[in-house]
Amino acid sequence: MTQKLDINRLEEAASKLRAIAHPIRIAIIELLDINKNMNVTQIYESIGIEQATASHHLNILKNKGVLSSKRDGKNTIYSIRPNSVLQIIDCLNRCESNQ
Repeated sequence: MTQKLDINRLEEAASKLRAIAHPIRIAIIELLDINKNMNVTQIYESIGIEQATASHHLNILKNKGVLSSKRDGKNTIYSIRPNSVLQIIDCLNRCESNQ
C-alpha cells in the first residue's frame, strides 16, 4: 500500500527547519531550553551579539512557530513553544515512514 506524501506538512516542516538552521538561532534555542524564559537583553548579552541581531533572529523563530512571546511591562519574554521542535521531528519521522 503506497501512501501519498503530505506536501503541505513537508513544506511546513522544511520552513521550520530553515528557521532553526542558523548558528545564532540554534544558540537561542539552546539558551531558552536551559533558561526557559528570557527577554531580548538577557539573550543578546548571554550570546554576545547585538540587540538588533538578536531581535531579528527571535522574530524569525517566533514567526515560524518555534518560539512564543509575551509582554511583561516593557519587556518581551521569549520561550520555546511547547513541543514545537518535537513536532518538527515527529513530522519528519511520519513523512519518512510513508515512503
